[in-house]
Amino acid sequence: MRRVNRDMNAEEPGDRTAAPPASVGATGKRQVLGAQSLPGICYRPLMQTIISITHLAKIYASGFQALVGIDLDIRRGEIFALLGPNGAGKTTLISIICGIVNPSQGRVTVDGHDIVDDFRAARALIGLVPQELTTDAFESVWNTVSFSRGLFGKPPNPEHIEKVLRDLSLWDKKDNRVMTLSGGMKRRLLIAKALSHEPKILFLDEPTAGVDVNLRRDMWALVRTLRDTGVTIILTTHYIDEAEEMADRIGVINRGELILVEDKAELMHKLGRKRLSLQLHRPLEFIPSALAAYRLELTDGGCELAYTYDTRAEPTGIVALLEALSAADIGFKDLQTTQSSLEDIFVSLVKDSK
Repeated sequence: MRRVNRDMNAEEPGDRTAAPPASVGATGKRQVLGAQSLPGICYRPLMQTIISITHLAKIYASGFQALVGIDLDIRRGEIFALLGPNGAGKTTLISIICGIVNPSQGRVTVDGHDIVDDFRAARALIGLVPQELTTDAFESVWNTVSFSRGLFGKPPNPEHIEKVLRDLSLWDKKDNRVMTLSGGMKRRLLIAKALSHEPKILFLDEPTAGVDVNLRRDMWALVRTLRDTGVTIILTTHYIDEAEEMADRIGVINRGELILVEDKAELMHKLGRKRLSLQLHRPLEFIPSALAAYRLELTDGGCELAYTYDTRAEPTGIVALLEALSAADIGFKDLQTTQSSLEDIFVSLVKDSK
């Protein structure tokens, strides 16, 4: 079942921007109240849409449908993480937006430019970091990055190329042939090529796959720096912790369908669950029937009781559980709560959509 077919607007809860409240005036028209009407509340402009996707579908000649009616708006200046299992349609979606794959139906605009009717203007705004390195192995780092800039009709700009290489710790490798670079350096080179023409939008398709922990951290820092300069980042990843660490919003795609788009914090709040763990004074062999309603789990050789509850529920049932434990003469010496991770939520969403 599809939970969300489209992220309808930019005013959802959890957005980093807020719109002033509205009222109906004497003319009967909807009016926006000024920020001064509500003391203590500061309103900021709504984040604009930079990529708009409407009814997008892709059916290959074999009959395989890779995308099914995708509706999605990407906001200017955000980091958007697109999650999904292998074969879900992530790369196909990115490839269509970037002009690599033709859509079967639907429409995509990039900053107002249609990717079909105005493809040159649309593509000039986009930088793509693919999964695989495709460049001349015998060329130098400097020349291959400069060549990428020229492909977009941009005039030479040695200062910009130098800045990109320095930011990616590639400056001391600028004269090295690509074939001599390590795997991590080649990944940095992909990003340098994508940034060579100063795009407003950067697509990162599995950017940290196969790289070491230190490089992943460096790339995370770079992505945040780019976002702070106004670049919109769209990230596909298998590393759920990567999305949890960096993303402003999360999209989940499975079998070609976009099943959810949500602000990350709001998603964690709405779909996240908490687990209460109780360290018992005495181990239990089984859970008493009087506690069956709480669906407890007995772990650690009977020394721990675990209770999972919905954070949105009122009441959560914790108070009643503690009273029931007391009535059953079950004492505990310690307790702790843990929040479900984005990975837990992702697995649950994908499982439910099958």
